Amino acid sequence: MLSPSTINSIKVNLSNAVLAKNPQAVANAVELSPLHRVTSPSDADTTSRAGHREQLKADGADWSTVLNSILDAHEGISSKNPEQTYEAQSSLHSAFNHILGSSRGNWLIPALHVVCRNTHRAAVLADEAISVNSGKRNDHAKLQNAVTLLQASYSKTLNDRVELKPSEPLSEEGSKKVGVLYIVNQLFSMYFQLNTLRLCKNLLKPVESRGIHQNGTMGEMVTYKYYVGRLNMFEDQYDLAEENFDYALRHCHHSAVGNKKRILNYLVPVKLLRGRLPTNKLLEKYSLHEFVPLMNGMRTGNLIEFTDGLTKNQDLFIRRGTYLLLEKCKMICYRNLFKRVYRIIGKEQINLEYIAKSFKWLGMPIDLDEVECILANLIYKQYIRGYLSHAKRVLVLSKKDPFPTSKVIK
Repeated sequence: MLSPSTINSIKVNLSNAVLAKNPQAVANAVELSPLHRVTSPSDADTTSRAGHREQLKADGADWSTVLNSILDAHEGISSKNPEQTYEAQSSLHSAFNHILGSSRGNWLIPALHVVCRNTHRAAVLADEAISVNSGKRNDHAKLQNAVTLLQASYSKTLNDRVELKPSEPLSEEGSKKVGVLYIVNQLFSMYFQLNTLRLCKNLLKPVESRGIHQNGTMGEMVTYKYYVGRLNMFEDQYDLAEENFDYALRHCHHSAVGNKKRILNYLVPVKLLRGRLPTNKLLEKYSLHEFVPLMNGMRTGNLIEFTDGLTKNQDLFIRRGTYLLLEKCKMICYRNLFKRVYRIIGKEQINLEYIAKSFKWLGMPIDLDEVECILANLIYKQYIRGYLSHAKRVLVLSKKDPFPTSKVIK
């Protein structure tokens, strides 16, 4: 149970911050203690404030629900009850959305961002706790509920009639649109967690048509590019994905090593597919060891190393959603293997038996029909210039640049 002095301190801090219209002070007042995973449920009393409600009116608005929700959330945290914490936080968020809609200017935006972040985090932890306690699969019910709260915040900021002026200080005259990009990024994260990527499209057009994606803080723009790059990747738009990931990596803060690694988790597979192999130094710097066997296998045409690396880290790549993309990189591995066979034989006409023997030597025996199928795909993709003679079981290569680099490295 919160002590009377703690309750009074939280109330005074919130009241003073609102009356002073101090953006950062209000944000600090609605912030919660660090939200952590709960390994075991607590037996602490979670209804200690049920009979007592605080009252707070400031700046012509009723902040009582916000205040009481903050107090309830703090009690949920102290009693290690993630479900109670989320219910209190969702009540806080709903009340804050109402106050935001009736307020003038954008001085409440920093506090809104804090509320959105805490709602997202509290929902994730509540879902995890419910799943652990019930022994059932996580259905993300709280996270789905949280999405509706953030969507309401998104609408209230996006539809503000005041024109957005870049770099304008927070004030009673400023546009609430300054808060849109941060909320969009939170929604992106939630949609990816819920695997509802189709909903991301509903955010892109309004944001980009109004140029909002170019008027956030650098951190917000980097995060936006990261999520848009992931969307591009899932839609097989690899050129756009690479462009967005490159932007995110270049502009990511130099000390944010963890964020750079998250970007590289997706940028490296895209570049591999486009024939651009990372350096060993880069992979070592960011501990991206899972890509080493794939890179080595592609560079040398060593299918066994590539396949073993893909199989060993299969679960990791599936969780990231990059497994199928990396599987496509096998075609480059085939191409480089056949190039090595060509260099050894030194002739434009290669009997398919030689290629089949190279697979057998790698410990991956295949028949001539499979060899033809692989070669037909490589010729179709223009990774190899030439044609197949099915009757003679021969690959006839072009005399001029039979393995064009420009078709592999894009």
